[in-house]
Amino acid sequence: MNSRERLTTAMHCGTPDRVPVAPFGTAQHGLDSPLGQRLLHETDLIYEVGAGGNYARGAQPPVRREEHGSKTHVIFDTPRGPLTQVIRRTDITSATVKFPCASGADLEAMLEMPFEPAGFDLGAYQEAEAKVGDEGLTLLPIGTGLCWLAEMLSPEDFCVMWMEAPEVMERMVAVMTGRAKEWLERVCAAGGVNWRLVGGEYASVQLGPAAYQRLVVSYDSQLCEIIHRYGGLAHFHNHGPMTRYYDLILALGIDSIDPLEAVPWGDCDLAEAKSRLGGHVCMLGNLDDMEILGKKSREEVLAMGRARLEAAGPDSFILGGTSSGTYTEYAVENFIALRELSEQVYGIS
Repeated sequence: MNSRERLTTAMHCGTPDRVPVAPFGTAQHGLDSPLGQRLLHETDLIYEVGAGGNYARGAQPPVRREEHGSKTHVIFDTPRGPLTQVIRRTDITSATVKFPCASGADLEAMLEMPFEPAGFDLGAYQEAEAKVGDEGLTLLPIGTGLCWLAEMLSPEDFCVMWMEAPEVMERMVAVMTGRAKEWLERVCAAGGVNWRLVGGEYASVQLGPAAYQRLVVSYDSQLCEIIHRYGGLAHFHNHGPMTRYYDLILALGIDSIDPLEAVPWGDCDLAEAKSRLGGHVCMLGNLDDMEILGKKSREEVLAMGRARLEAAGPDSFILGGTSSGTYTEYAVENFIALRELSEQVYGIS
């Protein structure tokens, strides 16, 4: 099997010739760099490329950006007045330090902004598909309706609103899911095949199972239906403890999920997860990119990798990291060593 066949077989819960070992992206190294090429040729690389456009804001929204030193102000000119998001940058990263919305009224104002469906551009995706070819799998990302909502509210306001006005949150997710479906349908029809859905962790980590059912399963399953209707794969991203969500994961209708983190970052025991999800949802991950692959000795990494392969293989499993895409050059070498280990475990010369 080539890497693309190996990954898609695993994601369809089949048994590939060996368990795929899949870095997520090439970290800070470009695909055309020497390390990027090693990852492409020596592992089962998963590569993510966007389709452009913003289905939530739409085409030409009344949004302005102002630069103030290390801060960027994103100003939403709503019919009820401006709402401002503040993003602070450092030499290493960036983060929102002020969220645009703090109430249901602010969210409603966002929905009252003029809206025209967003466009898209598959040029970068098609270019990546050509470069990756059969040596990996290219995915298109889409933030879910809940992802949009969580980016509008601070974590505190997000949690309080679920306690005080869950119906407002559900209405927002419903509206944004409707926009996402319309956009996704058009991109799929144009050839955007395989997808990675992002946003579920905002419910699982911050709100709990009831919210996960109402805000994630009820709406994200509609996105999965569209993807499957066009013959694509629906891959789901969800950090944090996931053991009590296994039944809800099954209800989503997804093909695969990452990163199913072990303690202390999550609570996933792979043998238990395999008994619950195996044959229904492919599991990707369980080795932390930075704290394990990027720091532990080669011997420790290989011992942990072997334990994961034996607990979760040979079907419905892809050995990987946290899918953060932030791993180091040292971790690149460990990914390659794990691919070699996978070949040894399953007797492939």
